[in-house]
Amino acid sequence: MTIKTILASGIAIASLLLAGCADDPRRASLSPVSGSQVAAYAGPDNIANAGSIAAVDKLDYAARVDDGFSLPAIPTDKIDPQFLRQRVSYPEGANYEPGTVVVDTPHRFLYVIEGSGMAMRYGIGVGRQGFSWAGDAEVHDKQHWPKWFPPKEMIDRKPELEPYREGMDPGLTNPLGARALYLWQNGKDTLFRLHGTPEWWTIGTAASSGCIRLMNQDIIDLYNRVPLGAKVVVLQGNERLAKR
Repeated sequence: MTIKTILASGIAIASLLLAGCADDPRRASLSPVSGSQVAAYAGPDNIANAGSIAAVDKLDYAARVDDGFSLPAIPTDKIDPQFLRQRVSYPEGANYEPGTVVVDTPHRFLYVIEGSGMAMRYGIGVGRQGFSWAGDAEVHDKQHWPKWFPPKEMIDRKPELEPYREGMDPGLTNPLGARALYLWQNGKDTLFRLHGTPEWWTIGTAASSGCIRLMNQDIIDLYNRVPLGAKVVVLQGNERLAKR
């Protein structure tokens, strides 16, 4: 089976699922990633390029094999350059500690605060669940090629999802993508996720499914950059998905 065929199948599945980040609570029983894998905020990796769109390295979006999964290259020439990963000036970040993640849903950006007025910025896509929650949380769990558990209520509504009652295995068609970060507040799961997607064309848009999605190559970078326990601030605007 070719990569093109696999991705086409994945798109069909993602369109069917309609709520890629609304995990069944059973997922919480999985072992979280060890905090020792990323003990602290990784910090700037190339400060000499700070604040310039030239800091975008399109090789970051090249095809790669990640844990046995073949991620296809992302056609960066078809993406608005502002939504490619890059270090930018972000004066508003002065209000946050370095390492804080700020999700700006109205403008379709996610920032990792670096201090000195700088931040690493990623383009995001926002789904229906992405508009459902705002506030402060923490990264309680991180999963590498996560398994996805559709909620029981969803399976009851869509019997065709019955094969996934015990979870969808990791892979290119899994709606959580290559990585997922799970946000909790006051000891409870917010059901808000930062996760990957193969649907690069949805970045910068309000898609019909999921929470906050990043291109798979970007969620891998974010996963490596942000530790367990990192503070996450989710900002919302006045828009509503139904109006789009």
